[in-house]
Amino acid sequence: MADPKPLNIWIVSGEESGDQLGAKLIRALKTRLGAERLRFCGVGGHAMETEGLKSLFPLEDIAVMGIVAVIARLPTVLNRINLTADAAVVANPDLLVIIDSPDFTHRVAKAVRKRAPHIPIVDYVSPSVWAWRPGRAAKMRAYVDHLLALLPFEPEAHKRLGGPPTTYVGHPLIERVGEFRPAPGERNFHKDEPLNLLVLPGSRRSEVSRLIETFGETLKLLQQRSPRAFEVTLPAVPHLAQEIRERTASWSVKPCIVEGEAAKWQAFRSADAALAASGTVTLELGLSGIPMVVAYKVSKIEAVILRPLIKAQSIVLTNLVLGENAIPELIQEDCTPETLAAALLPLLSDTPERKRQEAALQRLDELMRIGDEMPSERAARIVEEVLEARR
Repeated sequence: MADPKPLNIWIVSGEESGDQLGAKLIRALKTRLGAERLRFCGVGGHAMETEGLKSLFPLEDIAVMGIVAVIARLPTVLNRINLTADAAVVANPDLLVIIDSPDFTHRVAKAVRKRAPHIPIVDYVSPSVWAWRPGRAAKMRAYVDHLLALLPFEPEAHKRLGGPPTTYVGHPLIERVGEFRPAPGERNFHKDEPLNLLVLPGSRRSEVSRLIETFGETLKLLQQRSPRAFEVTLPAVPHLAQEIRERTASWSVKPCIVEGEAAKWQAFRSADAALAASGTVTLELGLSGIPMVVAYKVSKIEAVILRPLIKAQSIVLTNLVLGENAIPELIQEDCTPETLAAALLPLLSDTPERKRQEAALQRLDELMRIGDEMPSERAARIVEEVLEARR
């Protein structure tokens, strides 16, 4: 009997985090369906290319963030959208998977669905329809056959908003929780030693530039008011590490700046509290059990555009998963050294505020549980189901 025809799967991502998700999905699909049966093409970075995906162009061509940056690169991004959609239609894959970066990937999906409606499309990572522009959910039904959600509340949100069929497959952090959750004795909160305070000003230059000065002034106030001494660790992404060293050189509280993922997770395991920019890092901190205060600032132009559109009860992922605003969040004009220091101070002692956060964070594991499967395995299983249904 002849070998079955190889399956041609297209995966299109738009930035580094999507590239990592895509690589894990490829590995899980190889395990599930057999590597010899699969061919991968689309748009990805180093991680997916290492797994065998042939990328149409470098991921750096489209990996831009923020309204101003997107506008500046708009001609290139539009060209790459058209190029990707044209190539996908010609290739006629058995399945198209789009991953995150909706400003890029969803435009590709719409174009492919219009010209080749027989190609099934899976979306891996939901746009934040529960936070802003909720009308996008219903529009997605026209070009997404199944949505793979990273957060447990998203299937219900899409059902409520008329979105496509959605399955919670689990956040990729679940696969790595052992790396950043402390072993017994790694945290010293109840010991007679200086506390370990994590400071996380963001992984993008725009975030760091807006928060770094405010964070430095916050630490100065905190040092003056805290009943316990503390030491500061600042995990920095490699491409911003030197800039962060230069910009923190004048801080009155000198941070220990560490680079690399291993050093970051080590800092998480020993941390007693954190001051962080809003983003995925708040979920990392929550799963690690670290009480935190979250800060966020955008440009004035972005604030004017986005403020009327935001519908979520919180911008903190941990709060959204918990279903309550357990984590203090100081946004835009409320993000000042005085307000941040006042919110952080109770977390440095055995106070009711700290105990409430610790109790809330203990609920995260149960809320994010998906059983025995790993997120990438569950995602691969749903992808296979969609393939079989359409074949």
